[in-house]
Amino acid sequence: MNDILENDINELVQEVQYFAPFEKTSVLVTGATGLIGSVFIKSLCKYNDEHNSNIRIYACCRSSEKFNSVFSDKERALISPLFDDIRNISIKEIELDYIVHGASFTDSKSFVEKPVDTIDIAISGTKNLLKQCRNKQLKGFVYLSSLEVYGSFPDSEGIKSISENDSGYIDTMSVRSSYSESKRMVETLCAAYHSQYDVPVKIARLCQTFGAGVRYNDNRVFAQFARSVIEKKNIVLRTKGETVRNYCYTTDAVSGILTVLAEGNSGEAYNIANEETTISISDMAKLVCKLYPESNVKVQFDLAEDVSKLGYNPVVKIQLDSRKLQKLGWTPKISIEEMFKRLIESMRILKESK
Repeated sequence: MNDILENDINELVQEVQYFAPFEKTSVLVTGATGLIGSVFIKSLCKYNDEHNSNIRIYACCRSSEKFNSVFSDKERALISPLFDDIRNISIKEIELDYIVHGASFTDSKSFVEKPVDTIDIAISGTKNLLKQCRNKQLKGFVYLSSLEVYGSFPDSEGIKSISENDSGYIDTMSVRSSYSESKRMVETLCAAYHSQYDVPVKIARLCQTFGAGVRYNDNRVFAQFARSVIEKKNIVLRTKGETVRNYCYTTDAVSGILTVLAEGNSGEAYNIANEETTISISDMAKLVCKLYPESNVKVQFDLAEDVSKLGYNPVVKIQLDSRKLQKLGWTPKISIEEMFKRLIESMRILKESK
């Protein structure tokens, strides 16, 4: 674990109120080697180590090799791994109190190149878990959804503040919609299992989340900007960068998920976003350049003729409203400037360690 991520986790576990409800319980995390899943598990491990809290941790992922590379020897000693595809995983013989379900494709390129797989992993994988939860006495199940379920809204509305009850337009005939539409369908599937079988499912709608722990070759826009600074190369935008949204730091997202898991109402959705981070893509690129003037990086535009082939969504201008979650006791702490400083320093460490 690099120093930035380690400091993040040390900082998070001092917020005891987020972890205390899970002492002496068992927690399963799917998508365990992904960014959010891994930071979530690392935080539970650290809290276990510091408080002797006896949280039993189960981690579902497909690759034992990746599991071994993501988690340290000390962490692996505290984790029971389940190596299988989420569509086939069996949890019938495991006594569980909580589940955090995050297994999913997360990069836009996969949504376009593997749309059938994107949909199948989301729907079939979640159904496989929910079916097995019908006879379990779970205390909570959180599905990690996305701001993309909200779709797009008319430009005339400007930057739209989005509550959990809002819904915009998604083009069902766009291959890129494989992600957003499958997320929507899974949310409905979760609501159905809660209504018909009383499975205590809650939805966490995450905005785009990043921070220490992002891999150096990650292709999402924030990682591209970070690499440009590290490698002292100009940031090249293939669109005008008009999309506006807000973001969340990884450890803020983890504390938000813990809050939904412990305090949220079953059958309801909660936005997890830092409202103070609202910014357009182009302004975010300029901000990164401003934060690191010594890199002498500038923003350039090389507009693509067909951005849909690049896996980009239509332009949206939205700000997720997280007041519902904040009423449960959650507070995001990391600003957009600090998010990028920690991301860039973390990625720099990863680059130098290769």
